[in-house]
Amino acid sequence: MKTEQWLQEDSSQNEGEIRYQLRLFITGASPNSTRAVDNLTAFCENNLPGNYSLEVIDVYQQPAVAQTEQIIALPLLITNGTETKRRLVGDMSDTQKLFRYFSLTP
Repeated sequence: MKTEQWLQEDSSQNEGEIRYQLRLFITGASPNSTRAVDNLTAFCENNLPGNYSLEVIDVYQQPAVAQTEQIIALPLLITNGTETKRRLVGDMSDTQKLFRYFSLTP
């Protein structure tokens, strides 16, 4: 399986500034991984349009990255670019958790 990676960005942001830099670590094309990508993408498009970048990293294709980030459970979302690095494990189907994770009001 080839590495599934992409970056989504809206150029209408102030000087290209993206508030949320997201990295989603997955395990190939497993059902849980596919759900996590779909759920997170939908959530971000609906609630953070143009205010995030998303990189999807398949740990089967890039095991060194997983080791560097000390990943022990997947799928795993890591947010960089905020005050602290935050982590969320699961298929991203619980939108209430995602709202809390991003400190948003539903």
